[in-house]
Amino acid sequence: MRKIALCMVLISMLSACSSVQVNYDYEKTADFETYKTYDYYSDMNTGLSELDTRRLLNAMDTALQSQGYTLSATPDFLIDIKSSEYQDVQSNNVGVGVGGTGSNVGGGISLGIPIGMNKLNRELIIDFVDEDKNGLFWQAVTQSTYNPNASPEKREAQFQAIVAKVLEGFPPEKQK
Repeated sequence: MRKIALCMVLISMLSACSSVQVNYDYEKTADFETYKTYDYYSDMNTGLSELDTRRLLNAMDTALQSQGYTLSATPDFLIDIKSSEYQDVQSNNVGVGVGGTGSNVGGGISLGIPIGMNKLNRELIIDFVDEDKNGLFWQAVTQSTYNPNASPEKREAQFQAIVAKVLEGFPPEKQK
């Protein structure tokens, strides 16, 4: 039974991860090796529910700590997270038309009928800020599908997949 549950979690994480798109940007002059400790802005307004914010921060803490970073009251850098939700514009439709000709004159009417439903998406912007030196030195902007009716377990798995995908790009590889 435990193996089945583990497989289900892995499948949901993989499916959640496949729909996550991430764009990275960073300050080329930043020395990423000097960053060892982090914290979050105390006045951070994520735009998420309190429970989802907690899920996201727990996923972020677990992932950063597994990479050797430490949560600290006197951090080397601060993390700011913002989110917004938006709907994809439905572009799939079926055209239905009626036309006719007579006496060398033609005419017609057509109508597009949308197929499927609009998808709800979420954009997360994750900023790493060094207030003493560089200011904003690393940023990830993610876009992923979002189901407001998902179970707590699925939400948690999605945040874990998003954070894993985001931190694939931190720290950035050294340029030669």
